[in-house]
Amino acid sequence: MALIESIIARAKSNKQRIVLPESLEERTLIAADKSLADDIADIILIGNPDEIFALADKLGLKNIGKATIIDPATSDKTEEYAQLLFQLRQKKGMTIEKARQQVLDPLYFGCLIIKSGDADGQISGALSTTGDTLRPALQIIKCAPGISCVSGAMLLITQTPQYGEEGVLVIGDVAVTPMPDAAQLAQIAVCTAQTAKSVAGFDDPRVAMLSFSTKGSAKHEVVDKVVEATRLAKELNPDLKIDGELQADAALVPSVGTKKAPGSDIAGKANVLVVPCLEVGNISYKLVQRLGNADAIGPILQGIARPVNDLSRGCSVDDIYKMVAITACQAMDAKN
Repeated sequence: MALIESIIARAKSNKQRIVLPESLEERTLIAADKSLADDIADIILIGNPDEIFALADKLGLKNIGKATIIDPATSDKTEEYAQLLFQLRQKKGMTIEKARQQVLDPLYFGCLIIKSGDADGQISGALSTTGDTLRPALQIIKCAPGISCVSGAMLLITQTPQYGEEGVLVIGDVAVTPMPDAAQLAQIAVCTAQTAKSVAGFDDPRVAMLSFSTKGSAKHEVVDKVVEATRLAKELNPDLKIDGELQADAALVPSVGTKKAPGSDIAGKANVLVVPCLEVGNISYKLVQRLGNADAIGPILQGIARPVNDLSRGCSVDDIYKMVAITACQAMDAKN
């Protein structure tokens, strides 16, 4: 799988510090061991070192000693991070006493490491819910400048090289915001194009704003939303190559794009697809995955100032390993 190999190679070329707060979850620890063995990231594990090493021994892991292991209960940084959390959240009712308790939560501790500049990204979700993963990220790291809407992109590696970027497409939002308004949809477009560059390695993201209408072929308020979102996305990023509203075939198939949207620089050439709502995105990628035998990688969370990614609780070791490399690529981009 050339794309994954490329992502891993980029991660190796500029190693980032990735926090894995669920250190006593077996799949996570095995993935950490593999990441350290392959040298794709500097891994930070949150937890009691004795417990982590005991589990590593039980699992026959040989590389966990290369990780940085931090125990919030004993770290000399814990009070510093508690003070930081208090400062960030005191207007929301946080007291220093509450902060000293909350900082002991590995998900919060990891985000505070990132906020302090001591790490570059975090991955959780093998044990935790999406809400538990996102809450500390939004409270501590917060959204990227100009962005207020977190979303999730999916990499689709298809068997149709005539479409997208040699068969690879990036689609969003497939994971977070159920019914975005025009302003949120514009942000999703900008963020998904950025994910296409930082993770998929696209030199030239070409964004199609999808709808059931192409250039006014149908009239409806949901079409109007897509048209307005396209306009707003251009304001957010004037250099963004984007067009809409486009039907999926007009976005992907050159002959259809030429017929339905003559003069468009995106129609028939899109490699980034932005859907009008989460329902469409989730259904679409799963249909492509199952009926089209495509590989779907993600979701990759986007819109946070530093990368924090969410795993499915049914994830595999390989899923976590790939997400370490993906998060590292996002972290590199976030520093630019």
